Amino acid sequence: MSVHRIAPALQRGISLVETLSVLSVMSVVVGAAIPGLGALRDKAELTHAAAGVESDVQFARGQAVALNRTVQMTLREADGATCYVVHTGPAANCRCSGQSPGGAACSGDAELLRSVTFSAGSPIQVRSATRSLTFDPVRGTVTPTATVRVEARDGRAIHQIVNLLGRVRTCSPLGRVGDERTC
Repeated sequence: MSVHRIAPALQRGISLVETLSVLSVMSVVVGAAIPGLGALRDKAELTHAAAGVESDVQFARGQAVALNRTVQMTLREADGATCYVVHTGPAANCRCSGQSPGGAACSGDAELLRSVTFSAGSPIQVRSATRSLTFDPVRGTVTPTATVRVEARDGRAIHQIVNLLGRVRTCSPLGRVGDERTC
């Protein structure tokens, strides 16, 4: 008499219990990572905006020399929004406006070269005690010297310190932003 043995069936795939276990672990890992990702995104936005300000200071200086005209970088604040406008002509002739295309407009003999607006709801704002920087086309200098503050809602900030020659030094108050030197 021969005995036939039945081989156990090979298991293919994963069971429901294994799937739920993996999903549980993944949800805990993702839940722990989300606050860190938000902070990382906020830091990246702050760093990007500060780099943009530095780039636009150099742009304004270069345009003054290239156009052989005085160029202004005017900073404005209204209704919780902030902006800056790079333009020719008097500082009073350019303003930021939510109604105009691009958020800025110039009148009279002023010519708009570039503008950047941070809405009231934006996580980043740009401020300065100096309302306008004037770039001289002959000397390549800027007056007055200024500190432009790029600020995040959480209190972190990057300062762009513009010297007489139009060079920008970057620092962070209390060293609160990554690799930036402390002001």
